[in-house]
Amino acid sequence: MTFRFTKHARAKFVRMRQSGFRLTQTKVKETIAQPSKTESRDDGTFIATSLFDSNHVLRVVYRKEGDIIVIITFYPGRRKAYDI
Repeated sequence: MTFRFTKHARAKFVRMRQSGFRLTQTKVKETIAQPSKTESRDDGTFIATSLFDSNHVLRVVYRKEGDIIVIITFYPGRRKAYDI
């Protein structure tokens, strides 16, 4: 499986770090590979959710283009809002 990060997703790492969330590309990829929960949307995108810390989850929005996983964006969410 090959992963490609959009320009927006690559820039998001900096913004997340400035907000106090230290994320790595590895954590984003692991969320897609081993999610706690996955949702599919009508527009062909998917949202993978995994635990980030005791209070937060990581949500990753991506799409599949053949053998390539294109990571569109990701964001933290409050764990209680996503029942994880």
